[in-house]
Amino acid sequence: MLDRICLSLVIIGALNWGLIGLFQFDIIAWIFGGQAEVVSRIIYVVVALAGLWCISLLFKRVEVHEYE
Repeated sequence: MLDRICLSLVIIGALNWGLIGLFQFDIIAWIFGGQAEVVSRIIYVVVALAGLWCISLLFKRVEVHEYE
């Protein structure tokens, strides 16, 4: 469950970076009143921590179940 939550946060962060790159529009800053606001900074940190957690998904072993 934690993997899915972190992956969702990373996707949100990626979409935000896409908006910044394409349109110079930071939706997190827009919603919460600017990049320097405490809530915006907390969200940036939470997304960054989720990204760090998702690094572990690269090394996670996937079990394949064969059904007969």
